Amino acid sequence: MDRTTTIAAELARRGAADGPRAAGLHDTIAQLLDAAPESLAAWEDHLEECADVDMALFSLVDIAEAAPGATAAALSDDAVARRLVRLLGVSSELGRHLASHPEDLDQVVREPVRMPADRIAADLLAEVGAAPDADGFLVAGQDPARQTDPDRGADLLRLANRRHLVRIASRDVDASECAEILDDIAAELADLADAIIETALALARAQTPGHRDARLAVVAMGKCGAQELNYVSDVDVIHIAEPARPDVSTERAVTVAAKLAGTLTRICSARSAAGTIWQVDAALRPEGNAGPLVRTLDSMATYYRNWAKNWEFQALMKARPMAGDRDLGGQFCELVSPMVWSVGEKEQFVAQTRAMRTRVVSLIPAREKDREIKLGSGGLRDVEFTIQLLQLVHGRHDESLRQRSTLRALAALAAGGYISRGDAEHLDTAYRLERLMEHRLQLFQLRRTHLLPTDEAGLRRLARSLGLHTPQEVTGVWRATSRAVLRSHNRVFYSPLVEAVARIPSQELRLTPQAAEDRMRALGFADPRSALRHIEALTQGTTRAKRIQAQLMPVMLEWLANGPNPDAGMLAFRRVSESLGESHWYLRALRDEGAMAQRLAFVLSTSRYATEILDHAPETVQILVEEDLVPRGHDDILREMTAVAARHETVEDAVTAVRAVRRRELFRIVVANILDRIDVLQTAAGLSDLAGATVDAALETVSREVDQPPRIGVVAMGRWGGGEMSYASDADAMFVVEDAGGAEAVTAATRIVTRVRSLLGAAGPDPKLDLDAGLRPEGRSGAMVRSLSSYRAYYRRWSSTWESQALLRARHGAGDRELTAALLDSVSHLRWPPGGLTAGQLGEIRKLKARMEAERIPRGVSPHRHLKMGPGGLADVEWTIQVMQLQHAAEVAGLQTTSTVRALQAALDAGLLSDTQDVALQVAWREASRMRNAILIVSGRASDVIPTDPKELDGIARLLGLGLGASAQVMENHLRRCRLASKAVDQLFWS
Repeated sequence: MDRTTTIAAELARRGAADGPRAAGLHDTIAQLLDAAPESLAAWEDHLEECADVDMALFSLVDIAEAAPGATAAALSDDAVARRLVRLLGVSSELGRHLASHPEDLDQVVREPVRMPADRIAADLLAEVGAAPDADGFLVAGQDPARQTDPDRGADLLRLANRRHLVRIASRDVDASECAEILDDIAAELADLADAIIETALALARAQTPGHRDARLAVVAMGKCGAQELNYVSDVDVIHIAEPARPDVSTERAVTVAAKLAGTLTRICSARSAAGTIWQVDAALRPEGNAGPLVRTLDSMATYYRNWAKNWEFQALMKARPMAGDRDLGGQFCELVSPMVWSVGEKEQFVAQTRAMRTRVVSLIPAREKDREIKLGSGGLRDVEFTIQLLQLVHGRHDESLRQRSTLRALAALAAGGYISRGDAEHLDTAYRLERLMEHRLQLFQLRRTHLLPTDEAGLRRLARSLGLHTPQEVTGVWRATSRAVLRSHNRVFYSPLVEAVARIPSQELRLTPQAAEDRMRALGFADPRSALRHIEALTQGTTRAKRIQAQLMPVMLEWLANGPNPDAGMLAFRRVSESLGESHWYLRALRDEGAMAQRLAFVLSTSRYATEILDHAPETVQILVEEDLVPRGHDDILREMTAVAARHETVEDAVTAVRAVRRRELFRIVVANILDRIDVLQTAAGLSDLAGATVDAALETVSREVDQPPRIGVVAMGRWGGGEMSYASDADAMFVVEDAGGAEAVTAATRIVTRVRSLLGAAGPDPKLDLDAGLRPEGRSGAMVRSLSSYRAYYRRWSSTWESQALLRARHGAGDRELTAALLDSVSHLRWPPGGLTAGQLGEIRKLKARMEAERIPRGVSPHRHLKMGPGGLADVEWTIQVMQLQHAAEVAGLQTTSTVRALQAALDAGLLSDTQDVALQVAWREASRMRNAILIVSGRASDVIPTDPKELDGIARLLGLGLGASAQVMENHLRRCRLASKAVDQLFWS
C-alpha cells in the first residue's frame, strides 16, 4: 500500500467522507507549512473529534495559504490545534473569516475564558473610535487616532463582531461538556449583542445631527433580554426616548431618537463585504410594526395600562436595558414590571397562552413539523412556554421566580416546588441539548435556522458535533428528547391547577389573618379559625413539602368550598396530607397530575365514606390520578386479588391483602360516583362484580388450609344475585358442595365457608363484606352448606313460595360454576313455575309484604322517607316485577333474568305493563337506589331513611346533580316519584 493510500485510509478512519481527497488536502497543508507529508501530523489526531473533517481540512488549506507561519504556530500547540480543528469542523463561515483575516487566529490561540461584558464593549467602541462628547454621549469618530467614515465604521464593527464570534465559538467547541456551558456561551453572546448595539448607536450619533437632543434607551427583549442569545438570531428591542434637556420638546426628542434607532438598525442589519451582524427587530414594541418606532415613558405607560394584550406582558418578562441611556431603560422596566407580574390573573390569560402555543405549532409547514427544533412539539418553545406560564402564575407572590433566563427560572421553580425535580431535570437537560443542536446548526454557515438537516452530510456533521456517531442517532436523540419535553409540557402547561391558581386575585394570595378569616367565611367555611389552623399546619415551614402545600392551598380552598362540607373536607385534606406528605408521589401528583387535586378536594368535602377509606389507607388516593375511573370487571379484579394473596404465607395475611384490593376498588367506584362518571346501574354492577371477585379470591385462599378441599359453589342471591348491590348491601349467598366425599366433604366445606365469612366480615381498617346466608333452605336454622343432592331434595319436597321468589335472583356468585349451574338448573321450575302462581301463593306473597312493611319501618319514621319499604319504594318495585316473573316467566323468556331493570323492560315488551307504569317504576327504582348510595357516601352510614339534616341533604342533592342548596328539592322529587310508582304498584301488585 503506497503512502497516499495509507494516509487516505487513516483520514477516513478519523472521519473524512472522501479519504483520497482528504489525503490531497493533507499534502497541500504540509507543503504550505513546510512539514513532512509522509505521515499524519500530531494535530491531525484531533480530526477524530471534528464534526466535518473534510470541511476543516479545506478551511485549513485556505488559512495556511493566507498565513502559513501563524497557522503552523497554532497547529504546533496541541490545545490550540484541538480548538482550531474543532472550530473549523463546525463552521465553514468562521473558517472563511479566518482565511480572510488570519490575524484573528489569535482569538483561537488565547486561553478560552469568558470576556467580561465591559471589556467587550470597550473593544468595540475603540474599534470605531467612539468616545464621550461634550454632553457625555458616546459618539463614533471622537478618537482622533481612529476617525473613519460611517460606512468604514460599520464594516469595522462587523469585522469586530466576527472576531469575537471566533473567540466565543472556540471556547464553546473546546468544552468537554458543551451543553453544560451553553447558558454561559449564550450569555456572552448577549454581552456581545449589547456591545454591538451600543457601538452601532455611537456610529448612528455620528450620522445624526442634533443627536444631543434625545436620550434614547434600547431595551433588550426575547432571547437577548434573557441573555440566552443564539449565534444567529434576531435581537428583539424596544426603544424609549425622552428629551435630553428641558429646552427640548418631546416631539423633537422622539424625532431625533427615531432617526438614531433607525440608523443603528440599518447598521446592524445590513450586509456588506465585511459580513453581517444580528438583525435588530423592534416588532415587539407597542402596536408592533404598525406603531411608532420610539415612544416616551408616558406613552409607554398609557399603552401598557390600557391596550396591551396578555402576550405582550409575557414578552416583557425578558426586558432589560442593553444600550443607550441605561437609567431611562431601567425606568421603563420598573414601569412595566408590576403589570408583567399581575398579568397571570387576567381573564383568559392561561387559555390565551395555551391558544397562542397551539397556533404557533399549527403554522409550521407539514414538511417541517418533525424537524423544527425551536417551534415544533417538544421543542424549545414548549420548554419556554411551560416555564413562563408557571412564572407568571406563581411569580405574582414569589419574587424568586422573576428571572429572565429560562434555565435560572426553571431552577427557581424547582427550588420552590412549583415543578417536580424530575420534570425540572428533564426540561433542563432537553433545553440544553436542543439549544446546543440549534447552535451547531447555526454555526455551520452563520445562518438562522432551527431545522434538522435532511441531507446525510448535514446530519453527519451535526451528529459528530454532538458527540454522536451516526446520522440516525441524531434523529433518535431528537425524537426521544422532544417526547420527554412534550410529556412534561403537557402535564404542567395544561394542568388545571395552574389555571385555577391564575384565577385567584393576587391580593388574596397575601391576606392578613383577619382578612383570611373573612375570606374563609365568605367561601363557606363554618369554622374559619379551625380551617386556618389546618392551613397553618400544612404550610408553615421551609421544607419542600410545605412550599408545595402553600402553592396548592389557595386553589384547594376554592375547590373544597365547592363541596357541601368544606370544613370536613379541610380536616380530611390535612389528615391525608400529613399521612402522605413525605411520599415522593403525593404532592407531585396533586400539583402535576391532571385534575387530581380538584377531584380530591371535591371528594373530601362531599363524602365521609370516601374520607374514612382514605383515613385507613391514604395511599388509595392514587386512584384519583387515573383518567378512566369506571369499575373494573370481575375477572380483572380476581386476577389481581389472587396474585396479591399468593405473596403471603398465612391465610389471614392473604385475605387481608384481598380486602385491601377491595377497599381500593370500592374507592374507585365511590369516586366515579361522586364525579358523575358512572350511573346507578354501572355502580351496582361494579359493586356486584367486586363482591364476586372478593368471595372467589377468599374462597381459593382459605381452601389452602384444607388437604384436598372439596369443590364449593357460591350462589349469589338478593341484590348480589341481581347485580344490583349498593354500598350498604350484604352479599346474600347459598353454599353448595359436591356430592362426592359425602359428609366429610360437607364438614370440610362448612369449615372453609365459615372461615371465609369470618375473615371477610371481621372488623378492621378495610370495609367488611358480610356473606349473609339467611336465604338458604330453612333460613338461619338450616345447614350453612349443603350438598347438591341435599339442595335438590329440599327444593323438591319442602320449598315455600317465598323461596321461589328469592330464587328469582339466584345466579352464579363464586367458586365452582358447574355446581352452581347444576343447582340453578334443578330449581328452574320453582323460579319460573309453569302456569304461574296460584291464588293462594299470590295471597301469601301479598301478606308477607304487608307484614314486612309494618315490621321493618322504624318506629317514628315516616314511611314516605323510607327508600326501601315506603310506598313506591324499592321493595314495591321489586316485588311487583317479581310477581310478574313468577306469573309469566315460563312463557316470556325475557323475564328469566335476575335484574330488576331488565325484567321491567321485558314486561313492557310483553305488554304486561304500560309505558306509563314502566317509566314510573323504572324511575322510582333507579332514583331510590341512587339516593340510598348517596346517603352512605355523604354520611358514611348505611340507611334506608332520607335524612333530615340540611347539610347531609345538601350533600345528597349535590351527588344527585341538583346543585348547591337544593336540599328541599330532594324530598320533593322523591315524593313525586313515589306517588307515581305507588299508583303503578297498586294497579299491578295489589289489584
